[in-house]
Amino acid sequence: MCTLLRKLGFVRGLRFRLTLTNSVFLIGLLVAMGFFFRGILSRILDNQVRDVLNEEWGAVKGYLVIHKRKPDWRYDREDEEEAFIVQRLQRVFLLADAKGSIITSSQLYDDFGVISREEIVKALASREPFWLLRTASDGEQFQIRGGAFVDDNDQTYFVAIGRTLGYNATTLNQFTKDYFLLLPLLILSGSLLGWFVAVRALRPVNELAQTAERITGANLNLRIPPRHSGDELDNLISTFNKMVERLENSFIMTRQFNTDVSHELRTPLTAIRGQLEVALFTATRAEQYREAMINALEDVDRLSQTVKAMLLLSQAESGQLALQRSSLDFSAVVEDIVDQFQIPAEAAELHLSCDLPGPARIEADRVQIERMISNLLSNAVKYTPKGGSVTARVRANGSTVVFEVEDTGVGISPSHLPHIFDRLYRVPGASKEVQGLGLGLSFVAWIVKAHGGSIDVDSHPGAGTRFTITLPVTPSPATAAAPPLLEPAPAPSAPAAQS
Repeated sequence: MCTLLRKLGFVRGLRFRLTLTNSVFLIGLLVAMGFFFRGILSRILDNQVRDVLNEEWGAVKGYLVIHKRKPDWRYDREDEEEAFIVQRLQRVFLLADAKGSIITSSQLYDDFGVISREEIVKALASREPFWLLRTASDGEQFQIRGGAFVDDNDQTYFVAIGRTLGYNATTLNQFTKDYFLLLPLLILSGSLLGWFVAVRALRPVNELAQTAERITGANLNLRIPPRHSGDELDNLISTFNKMVERLENSFIMTRQFNTDVSHELRTPLTAIRGQLEVALFTATRAEQYREAMINALEDVDRLSQTVKAMLLLSQAESGQLALQRSSLDFSAVVEDIVDQFQIPAEAAELHLSCDLPGPARIEADRVQIERMISNLLSNAVKYTPKGGSVTARVRANGSTVVFEVEDTGVGISPSHLPHIFDRLYRVPGASKEVQGLGLGLSFVAWIVKAHGGSIDVDSHPGAGTRFTITLPVTPSPATAAAPPLLEPAPAPSAPAAQS
């Protein structure tokens, strides 16, 4: 049984299948080439026979004289070469008059049947060479060449001569025999070469598989060295290394996320448990129970917001929510959201303003656009020190609308800029006063992408940050069915968690 399984595994191997495919193709190609060249050889031999018959037809005109409806071959009987030529012409010979009546024919010609009167008359009328294949009683084939023959009295006759094709058949049969006897050796050589090439070509793939087997969560830093050949295997190795790099980053982010989530969930749960235990063992009045329940509900609400944010982003990434596009004035939406953030900005002692050019209409999902604006303004307010300023701008550029949120906050280090839109990524040490799960800018990136837009960020530590979003006025067909995103934006008093 083990031997059978090993054999089956060998048959299912990619090397075997590549070699088998190569061998089958090689067999088909060689067989097709054999028949192709056999056909070419057959045409060459047939053309040679026709050329010889054309030459012999010229000889007929030189040796044959028809006198009183009888053929008279005039040649030097003492000349063996001329005698041989005439004898060969007489071996397959037919003479008929203009009406198709047979005057004389050779015995061999009679063996495979004379030409009918209709064929003779038709051949004389066409004035073109007459060609015909005939088979003798012993199976030997002959090529017949006929045509008009005019004697010294201007009388027209039909003359036909022939030549055997036996040599052609022998040559073709010998070619076929030799070729197909050599064919197994060619196939075996091609198969061995194909096996050797498959083994060498798949060696990097085997190395890739061995490396993949060694990769675990503890050694995601393993990489396959490139071959620098610039072929498909190098592309595969590069793609694999990039995939492992993404996995490594994902593991790092996941571990950080688990740590953050554990802290975010443990804190409100501990607070809820403590408040309820205190109320259970020490409360004596209804007001005390009521206060404990209110505090517990507030912690439950914070816990619910955290879980909800995580679920919403998962739904957005999996495409379970659809955009509800409509025509809206982007400037009016920005103005409305900025008004909602005036109170949090004043509480943080910040100056919040907007620069709007007038109506700027786009086709978009209002709920998601509001969430995008709210998340950016929330970030700007949270990470801008007292006395700073936050400005929202809108510019209409023909087929696009540009939205900017600029602040004078703490800024972002260049090493962190490429990752701020990654899910669960938080800039280390951005602010000790505010914390989040690193989902806010992920929401923003998804919303912009779903609307067929682009987002850029320009930031310098200590000098503030500027987010620039470009949205098309009318969605293209490619973005009309963009990945679904999120639910209504949160109120400014409880902004989504940011990077």
